[in-house]
Amino acid sequence: MKLTENKTVLISGATRGIGRGIAVAFAKNGANVAFTYSASVEAANDLEAELKSFGVKAKAYQSNAAKFEASQDLVADVLKEFGTIDILVNNAGITKDNLLMRISEADFDDVIEINLKSVFNLTKAVIRPMMKQRNGVIINMSSVVGVKGNAGQTNYAASKAGIIGFTKSVALELGSRNIRCNAIAPGFIETEMTAKLDEATVEGWRKAIPLKRGGTPEDVANACLFLASDLATYITGQVINVDGGMLT
Repeated sequence: MKLTENKTVLISGATRGIGRGIAVAFAKNGANVAFTYSASVEAANDLEAELKSFGVKAKAYQSNAAKFEASQDLVADVLKEFGTIDILVNNAGITKDNLLMRISEADFDDVIEINLKSVFNLTKAVIRPMMKQRNGVIINMSSVVGVKGNAGQTNYAASKAGIIGFTKSVALELGSRNIRCNAIAPGFIETEMTAKLDEATVEGWRKAIPLKRGGTPEDVANACLFLASDLATYITGQVINVDGGMLT
């Protein structure tokens, strides 16, 4: 049996990288997939078609998860179309890296709003229907940077550390309603973004990782699948590092 068969998952920011990997993994395992995108209609249409090829229902929604009302409207639209939301994956995020001496207030605020506020917005929107059905899974995408910090990423580290505290608090609040909430902290994951780095930088990362390789979107997606499935019904309030041993 497929791990998420007949479930409906809502994924924010799913048209590339880790988000796309998560969407494909859920569709392969029988889940109907609703996902958001911010700009590229072409990329959203391509992903929607790919997900449908696995025999599941899929729909793209252009929505800004950083906006509270937009998140409320999104969840209402998904419920109308799919009937239920069993799993929420808060994946939307950006980086605007710079040293603290040079970072602007706007760049700090933008990263906090898109990375952290969006998690509040969508979680707030889904908990009422999840509480009504007395079942649900929320998975928040943090980062190893949120666990240990990183020079030049004070805004990003703050947003991802905030997600961890938020996750643990939600797990405590909603556990009695059979709603589980966990976070995943990816390490160095090789995506379109890291492909823009020079090879020497990438190779330096690989050598510093105990498993001697970067992760893939599929590595993160597999952790999501596990946490969303019935294999993880006694796991909540946890942070799962998917980092090849980077923080060991």
